[in-house]
Amino acid sequence: MTSSYFTNRYECMLGEKIEKITLKKCIRVNTLKFSNKDAEEFFKNKKIKFTKVSFLENGYYIEDNSFNIVSTKEYLNGFFYIQEAASQVPVEILEPKEGETVLDMCASPGSKSTQMSQHMKNEGTLVCLDSNQSRIQKLINNLERTGVTNSIILQADGRYFEYTSKFDKILLDAPCSGNYVVDKEWLEKKENYVIDEIKERQKLQKELLKSACNLLKKDGILVYSTCSLEPEENEEVISFALENLPLSIEKIEKNIGSQALTEFDNKVFTKNTNFAKRFWPNITKTQGFFVAKLRKLE
Repeated sequence: MTSSYFTNRYECMLGEKIEKITLKKCIRVNTLKFSNKDAEEFFKNKKIKFTKVSFLENGYYIEDNSFNIVSTKEYLNGFFYIQEAASQVPVEILEPKEGETVLDMCASPGSKSTQMSQHMKNEGTLVCLDSNQSRIQKLINNLERTGVTNSIILQADGRYFEYTSKFDKILLDAPCSGNYVVDKEWLEKKENYVIDEIKERQKLQKELLKSACNLLKKDGILVYSTCSLEPEENEEVISFALENLPLSIEKIEKNIGSQALTEFDNKVFTKNTNFAKRFWPNITKTQGFFVAKLRKLE
């Protein structure tokens, strides 16, 4: 049996037919080096069709498929970062600010780290973790290209990481099993393979979440996100956190996405778990995503 099983469960969650979509090319303007006004002027001069992403501060859809932004000197100089629209949402919900001490627990290749630094205006301290040396180099390259100067890069496993002080804010963009939008072969994988992968990821996600909670200041903010559509990696993980860790969940006011599930497959999730948001690709026209905003209670 193939993982068409998972397509059926998505349709059960959503209550309508699920279809794969073609994602629009999306970029983020790096305001450490460029402004949105500068970017729009650049697009107009190049005769590039573009659309401002309505739910993002610095995101733009590039409508011209013939335009290769990677080949421009502006991209090479770090004025732009290629980043899918839904992927830009977690940092905007976290709202890191200048002067704060912020942790990116799973930082490579640096999409969200560079975005956090631009929100912080290169002030304060941004600690970027990754456990893999080859991924660390990609992270370093992207931080350097985009002009980030307030970062500390550490090779470390977030589950066992300790720091000299507590963090004001933490982003845990957790390793996940992915979904049918980002992995063209995903629906052809064997069902038992995917189920085993999801179980392993959930274990890792819970361990990372426990560590993040320990590293966070009282009243600090933790944003948990995945690019998975599986309840086991999303609502179940948040339910676990609300039941076992000194964390509360806050409503996400951003006008994008749908409420998270209250129950699935005979499992009822902890009260207020549905304050988190799901991005269903055929509704949001973005990558599938899940985002939850948590606050440390003690």
